[in-house]
Amino acid sequence: MFYNQGYAGASAARRYAAVHSGSRTEGATPHALVKILFDELLQALEAAALAERNGDRVKVSDKQARAMSILFALESSLDFDKGGDISVGLAQIYREARRLLLVGAKERSAEPVDQAHAIIAEIAEAWNQIGR
Repeated sequence: MFYNQGYAGASAARRYAAVHSGSRTEGATPHALVKILFDELLQALEAAALAERNGDRVKVSDKQARAMSILFALESSLDFDKGGDISVGLAQIYREARRLLLVGAKERSAEPVDQAHAIIAEIAEAWNQIGR
């Protein structure tokens, strides 16, 4: 497993609660918790890009902060012992998504945020396939 089952279950739930408290996390499996994080992350990235295009700086800031928090939660729940190279690769992807968010904020541009969304959407889809 790429994510630490015990750590992902407890830590991701705590981190997710800090990001957004929701009923979907109650009784969710570690796999389902990570799926929830991906869903929330993709929504935050979409909203940040849209807000950027609309010039809504307050919403951009809010959604970028939310996306950053979720990216940190995903990375911190990786199990590098069991996940090996896959966990390392995922950590690099999360760091790249965070970098793109920062570039978007600095440049006041939606394109880097769209790029972050695209790479996370690929990972999220793969994660969904694993759960089927």
